[in-house]
Order: sequence, then structure tokens, then C-alpha cells
Amino acid sequence: MPTYHPPLRDMQFVLHELLQAPALLSSLPKHQDIDADTLDAVLEQAGKFAAEVVAPLNLSGDAEGCTLDKASHEVTAPQGFKEAYAAYVEGGWASLSCDPAYGGQGLPIVLNQCLYEMLNSANQAWTMYPGLSHGAYECLHAHGTPEQQAMYLPKLTSGEWTGTMCLTEPHCGTDLGLLRTKAEPQADGSYKLTGQKIFISAGEHDLAANIIHLVLARLPDAPVGSKGISLFVVPKYHANADGSVGERNGIFCSALEHKMGIHGNATCQIVLDGAVGSLVGQPHKGLAAMFVMMNAARLGVGNQSLGLTEVAYQNAVAYAKDRRQMRSLSGPKQPDQPADTIIVHPDVRKMLLTARAYAEGGRALAMFTALKIDEELSSDDEDARQEAADLVALLTPIIKAFMTDNGWIATSHCMQVFGGHGYIHEWGMEQLVRDARINMIYEGTNTVQSLDLLGRKVLGDNGKKLKKFGRLVQEFVEEEGTNEAMQEFVNPLADLGDKLSKLTMELGMKAMGNADEVGGAAVDYLRVAGHLVYAYFWARMARIALEKQNGGDPFYTAKLHTARFYFAKLLPETASLIRTARAGVAPLMAMDEALF
Repeated sequence: MPTYHPPLRDMQFVLHELLQAPALLSSLPKHQDIDADTLDAVLEQAGKFAAEVVAPLNLSGDAEGCTLDKASHEVTAPQGFKEAYAAYVEGGWASLSCDPAYGGQGLPIVLNQCLYEMLNSANQAWTMYPGLSHGAYECLHAHGTPEQQAMYLPKLTSGEWTGTMCLTEPHCGTDLGLLRTKAEPQADGSYKLTGQKIFISAGEHDLAANIIHLVLARLPDAPVGSKGISLFVVPKYHANADGSVGERNGIFCSALEHKMGIHGNATCQIVLDGAVGSLVGQPHKGLAAMFVMMNAARLGVGNQSLGLTEVAYQNAVAYAKDRRQMRSLSGPKQPDQPADTIIVHPDVRKMLLTARAYAEGGRALAMFTALKIDEELSSDDEDARQEAADLVALLTPIIKAFMTDNGWIATSHCMQVFGGHGYIHEWGMEQLVRDARINMIYEGTNTVQSLDLLGRKVLGDNGKKLKKFGRLVQEFVEEEGTNEAMQEFVNPLADLGDKLSKLTMELGMKAMGNADEVGGAAVDYLRVAGHLVYAYFWARMARIALEKQNGGDPFYTAKLHTARFYFAKLLPETASLIRTARAGVAPLMAMDEALF
């Protein structure tokens, strides 16, 4: 059975040494009382909950899966999930970063990020139940009417009720302009919704007393396409005026999807049969309102793969230090034993270090972005809020796509370390690989994220957001330009920054003549951009490690070795990516479709 140890030391390093989070947070009006001790105390307790309560259910939950009673349309989650969720609610974890006006604790988003990384390492399928609820909370907090907020936010904040988002239909996924679910206005101001949704994660379960569905649908007078989509809140059970659960609403789970992974989460086909809901935001403006939840979900999915990368690495390292196979090519390293442990072999180390570099680089990016969200939401400086918002917008598709691509690579490598045992369920590694694969698909495939990055976030504003991140890189390069010890990190970082700028300009010019050039280059472009972001954080982490490596703490020695591995073995991937991006769209589109 796999084990999990919360990476508290590395989280503390990122928070306190890399990002200087306590100082920034204490400068924000909402978080003036936050200090390092508070952050560390919450992290420690969150880690205990993830490791001791949630992680032991991961393997069994995957084997058992969810069960649908077709007569009642009720879904039962795997054994232990309901009890773990009750402990989550009782511990106050659902309310960690929520608004105190609705019963929340008002703690920083960056702390919630750390909590969810650990929960995802422990059990991604279980974590999706409360994770989606937090997205529903964010959406209603931003766009709900006062009545909706008063009714639903206290329950979502406490975790007494959970939430979902109902977007996809059998004939449309990402292209939501094609959706057909209808919403008919009623005399009392409510709406009756009719239609079918699929792939609804946590769409039905027995963990909470009520489920609040956020549903996209069309009004009778809706324009065609995405400009005719409205958003509705549709509870599983009607809510009484006192907040108690009332009668059953006409929204049901008709079937469970049979999936490759995340078996412990109920992925539902949902039928709306005259389900009563209320409009969120303005008519025909539902997609914009739902993007609050969708963007939160995209950040959350990147976090899922970060969690899987970390736990896969931990277990692969433990196995590599114990498993004996053959001898080192340079001679026996443990001559008193019949064979050396496999960690002596260079390629095993390459696989382990790949996972470690992607985990620690991803953690730095995820926590930086979460801290920027705190700044965007809480700063009293309008310019600082806008700067933070632009960086978050730029980094969101990178977090979703680059981190999930890396999670797939890392979990596959870690399973490979186990050899044949990696293929066996009891070791837990094949489950991590299966769970990781969905993260590249849902909440907008990674190709969609790549198109969003290059087409909308970069070319769409003539590089304004990209230049803001570029300034961070340039400032760091200038700071360390004369530091001889940092040249192995600063030089390739500066070089890649220049190359990405030139590639961006080249693709922009090509796209003016043929918009398909964006589609032909976008996936490669995002991966280059992702490496630039990771290289920036790895260079900053290397600087700290260089300064502190002589203090006797092996943490800094390991950090420096991992940074050197990243720059030597992973960053060079960008050379081939830039070349393939420049190859253009012609090799992809030249062949007649009849020849496929």
C-alpha cells in the first residue's frame, strides 16, 4: 500500500524563503494578523488530516468505486468517504479561506492551495467532492444575488452542502455554444430546466445533505452560440427559508460513467426534468459568470497533478532505495549484498529526479499564483491588484496544462521505477497513473489551454501579460548577472526568455496571415512558456540554496542538486519545442482528410 508524508519542509521553504509570504500577506488589509507561525501551524494540521484520514482510503476507494441505486437515483461513495468528509467539515477545513461574512475563516488562498495539494496527494478522487464545492462557492460569491448568497454560501462555506458545475452535454464538451438544456421562466421568478448533462464530477453522492448544482442552460429567447448561455443554481433538494433541506428537486443521476481512473469520485450523467432553479447573474451572460468557477477548477486540476507527482515520487524513492537488481555499471556499491539497490542506476535516478523537479517547480508556481490571487482579492493598491490579476490570467493555462502534462510524465516514470510491481494495484502506482491521465483532459483539454495561452492571453493583448512576467525574469537576471555562482542558472534562463520573445513575435506575424498557425504551434508554445516559468522559479530557489548550503542542512544541498538536474536534463527540451513550433501548420494541414 502506498504511503504519503506531507512535504511540509518544502512548503515552508516556498512560503517563507522563496515567496516571503508572511510579509506580503501582513501588508494586505484582510490578512494583517497572519504570521509565519500561523501558516506553519495550519500546514501541519492539514498534513496530518490528509495523511491520516484521507490517504488510507485511496487504494480501497479506487477498488470499490461508487454505487448507483437506479430506483432512487442515489449514489453511495466508497466505504469511509462519508466519514472522512464529516471529519473534514468538523475540522473546519471547508471554510479555511472563505469569507467570514458567511462563516469562513478568512485565511489566505495560498494556505488553501497547500491544503488541497496535500489532499490531492492523499486521495484525488475524494478531494474532488470538496474541491468542486469551493468552486461553486467562488462563483456564487462573485455573481450570486443577495438572496442566493444568503441561502447557499453559509452551507457551502461550512461544507454542510457541496457543489458542482454542470456544463458538458452528450453532443458538446468545450464548445458550450452548442448546449441545448432549456430554462423556462415561471410566474414566480424561478425557472424550470430540462435537459441532460454528462461527466459531472461529484454530481451525486451521500457525503452531504444537499448538492448545489450550477447549470448552464438557454432561455427561450436566447441568441445562438455562447452569447445565449445563462447560469442557474439548481439544488438537489429545495432549501427551506430556515436553511433546512426541503423537497426533492427534478435533477437526478441517471448513470455513472465507467472511467479509467478516479473511481472513488461519482462522475454522473445528470437528467434535469423540470428542475427548479434561479438565475445567477444576467440573462445570456452565464458563461462569463461560470468562468469564475472554471478558472478556479483549472487551477485546481493543476494542483491535482502536483499532488499526484509528489506522492508518486515519494513512493518511487522508497522503492528504489529498497529494491535490489543487478550491479552498478561502475562496480558494486553494496558489495556485501547480492545486488545493489536500483537507486544506483543512472536512469532510475533520472526518472526520480524528473518527478522531484516537476513537483518542486510546480509547487513554487502554484503557491506563487495563489499568493497573487490573495493580492488580487485583498490589496488596497489598484495597480497591484491589476498586476496580480494579469499574472494569474497568464499563468492559469500554464498551471492547468504544463503541470498536468508533467504529472503524467512523472507518475509514468515513477511507475516505471517499480518495474513489474508498478503494474500491480496493491502498490498504488498504476492508480496514480490512471488518475493523472484525466487531468490532461477535463476542465478544458490541454490543447484548449494552449490555445487560450497563445491566442488570448499572449497574442490577444499584444503580449502585455507576457511582458509582465518577462519583467520578473529580466529583473532577476539583472540582479544575478555578475554573480559567478549563478551563471549556470541565469544564462539559460535569460537565453530562453529571449527565444520565447522572438518565437512569440514570429507566431504573431504568421497568425496575421493564417489563424491556423496558432493551432499548429500552441501546444509546443505553452510547453516552452511553462519551462520558462519553472526555470525562473528554479533559478530563484537555486540562489537561496547556494546561499545556505554551507549551513549543514541537507535540504539546501538536495535543492541545489535538483535545480542543476532541471537545467541540465529537462530545460533543453525547449530547443526541440521551439523548432517544431516554427515548423508551422503546413505539415499538419497539407494532407487531404480523405487520406487519413
